[in-house]
Amino acid sequence: MSAAPSDPAHSPDGTTTGVATAENRETPQPKNGFDRFFEITRRGSTVGTEVRGGVVTFVTMAYIVILNPIILSSGVDVDGNSLGFTQVAATTALTAGVMTVLFGLVTRLPFAFAAGLGINSFLAVSVVGQVTWPEAMGLVVINGLIIVLLAATGLRRMIFDAVPIQLKLAITVGIGLFIAFIGFVDAGFVTSTGVSSPPVGLGANGSVATVPTLIFVFTLLLTGILVARKVKGGILIGLVTGTVVAVIVEAIWNLGPKVDGDTINPGGWGLSVPELPSSLVSVPDLSLVGQVSFGSFERIGVLAALMLVFTLVFTNFFDAMGTMTGLSKEAGLANDKGDFPRIKSALIVEGVGAVAGGFTSSSSNTVFIESGAGIGEGARTGFANVVTGVLFLIAMFFTPLVSIVPSEVAAAALVIVGALMMAQIKNIDFSDFSVLLPVFLAVTVMPLTYSIANGIGAGFIAWVVVRSLSGKARQISPLLWIVAAGFVLYFARGPLEAMLG
Repeated sequence: MSAAPSDPAHSPDGTTTGVATAENRETPQPKNGFDRFFEITRRGSTVGTEVRGGVVTFVTMAYIVILNPIILSSGVDVDGNSLGFTQVAATTALTAGVMTVLFGLVTRLPFAFAAGLGINSFLAVSVVGQVTWPEAMGLVVINGLIIVLLAATGLRRMIFDAVPIQLKLAITVGIGLFIAFIGFVDAGFVTSTGVSSPPVGLGANGSVATVPTLIFVFTLLLTGILVARKVKGGILIGLVTGTVVAVIVEAIWNLGPKVDGDTINPGGWGLSVPELPSSLVSVPDLSLVGQVSFGSFERIGVLAALMLVFTLVFTNFFDAMGTMTGLSKEAGLANDKGDFPRIKSALIVEGVGAVAGGFTSSSSNTVFIESGAGIGEGARTGFANVVTGVLFLIAMFFTPLVSIVPSEVAAAALVIVGALMMAQIKNIDFSDFSVLLPVFLAVTVMPLTYSIANGIGAGFIAWVVVRSLSGKARQISPLLWIVAAGFVLYFARGPLEAMLG
């Protein structure tokens, strides 16, 4: 993949300044107002490339329309109520579409939005056991408003700037390993052993023994060959080819789902069965929109409710920061300090995504690491986001069609992108162990704990402790000390919640 040319000087908000530099003068001139608005030519891209990148991002993210309802509808709240699967599917597609388009228009960046997997699981497992679903979504809205306030006041940007470039690069590498690990797990290539040692293993009982996993391997190798040969649309071609093969295989052997009610079929498909649906169109049910309540403070008490909000804010805040850092580096849009165009606007809109997700009961919406698949395909501007967002809005009416792409095929694209993001490790100087250890922890904790925020927290705390006690305390920003202390509270939130009753 090729990196986009470096951006010219930017204002604090990331917009282009009027300073004429040699780099500016050498930049190709936009072809029209549309090109100028999205900066397509200036970033070395084309309309066709952006469309292709937007489609690839959608294909790799489309599973969220199925997975998010599975997670949220499984949670039974304190009153014994649960969210409807079809309603959550509709609002998931709606919110992802609106927020992805909004982010693309405001920031001109190719970072797509959807319901964050960490937060939706936290809501379904931990939060609704104490409050109702509308009250849980009220907490998500409050979390989003706090993030918007932090971004609008500049505090979120200040924290972003306080992070050393070595940790920003480590976040990129860690996210690469994380999404590759997600891909391996989704494909059944890496599975839980069910024992303490080793906790994970290869495939089924130590071997790649299922047809869906073999199709993942086929798609991975095919896509890898296409990317290595620099074939335009390589990732998209790989995804389409893998899906076609999966549909044919399912039509011949009728493998079925891996989990069907109480029945477990080890050789089945993980998330969705690749078969042509009987009905392509369905009318979206948007009855969950606006089902929000702020009664949790009265139900469980102010301190307990604030602790839940604190957890949501920390997870949302640093997951998004880490993801945007990694994606901007991968797209060649970040400068030497890790800053990228219109960063303040990006941070504000990301907070709006949390508010929108709470308002529609689809959970907090945030930047998705799967956007890296579209970036790997060449996407460099917000027009790719518009394409992805429109496809999500269309998906509201074609939910059955979206489910054709099996997670095993989409997983291949995640592994490819993870490998591409790993390349950033070459820019980190490991000669100083006080840099090496925090970077190592940030990179490894992310995939091993299945959390971007955990990896960032481990890296931040190690950076502050190890470097300060190595005689480099003056080189650490005071804000980083505060954030590291906040992560200590974040990691200890379980005992703290128990103390609060």
